Amino acid sequence: MQKKLMLAALIGSTFASLAMAEDAPPASPWSFNVGLVSDYIFRGVSQTHGAPALQAGVTYTNPNGFYANLWGSNITWVKDALGSGSLEIDASLGFKNAFGDSKWGYDVGYYTYNYPGHGSTNPPASFLANPNTQELYGALTYDLGNNNSLMAKYSYATSSYFIGWYNPVTLQDSRGSGYLEFDGTFDLGNGWGLTAHAGHQTVANWGHANYSDVNVGFTKDVGFGVIGLLVSTTDAPSGCSAGTNAVATPATAPYCWGNNGATSTNGGPTGGWKNVARSTAVLSFSKTF
Repeated sequence: MQKKLMLAALIGSTFASLAMAEDAPPASPWSFNVGLVSDYIFRGVSQTHGAPALQAGVTYTNPNGFYANLWGSNITWVKDALGSGSLEIDASLGFKNAFGDSKWGYDVGYYTYNYPGHGSTNPPASFLANPNTQELYGALTYDLGNNNSLMAKYSYATSSYFIGWYNPVTLQDSRGSGYLEFDGTFDLGNGWGLTAHAGHQTVANWGHANYSDVNVGFTKDVGFGVIGLLVSTTDAPSGCSAGTNAVATPATAPYCWGNNGATSTNGGPTGGWKNVARSTAVLSFSKTF
């Protein structure tokens, strides 16, 4: 009798599990995210002149590894340089997967940075041309287990200009600019996370704008979202003043930027100078759903 009861219980639990699996809705391939940062930092350089940014994105992920992403943020640097344009909209397509059953994986794709409504785009308006940028990228990843991972990635600019850079002396474009980065993501438990990053940006035909950046960040999942603190620094020249700014002396102060009196015809900001590649700390809040 006891064996019959055990068998009945086993059969009942099996059918219950199957019923629950059938009733459970399939995981959605769509995810959405919103965030607020105290400063929008891109590869170690502020895109908002040290001001906060509101950001949002949507991602589609197919089980076969294909994904597509659309993301946007407010910015200031394009308006400061070219007279108009306060929005960045990025789009990307990619494919990522693992190498067989190993812990090694890959991620390849195409990324575009778009700045609607940007002003003058004809050199030598200042030292900036068309800011819209397209990149191809490839990454190698390694799964350390327990939500820990490492990544090495290289991005290559295929557009004529990388984020508007060009050589103001020879008027050569910056196609072929590249960014090499190494990243680590670590789960510390109890909702805590750690990120570490090191990268090096090269700007084709204008080596004065080359630099390296490093950052370390901590995150905490608080249930209704994730809060974070990121500390970022670069080796870009730190001297910054009205007389040694990116417009007046781009060879020696490429990341000394202003935010006042910008025009779309003859050369950008006239005051409020700040080294936008300086060491900084960024607070953030994000929510994915």
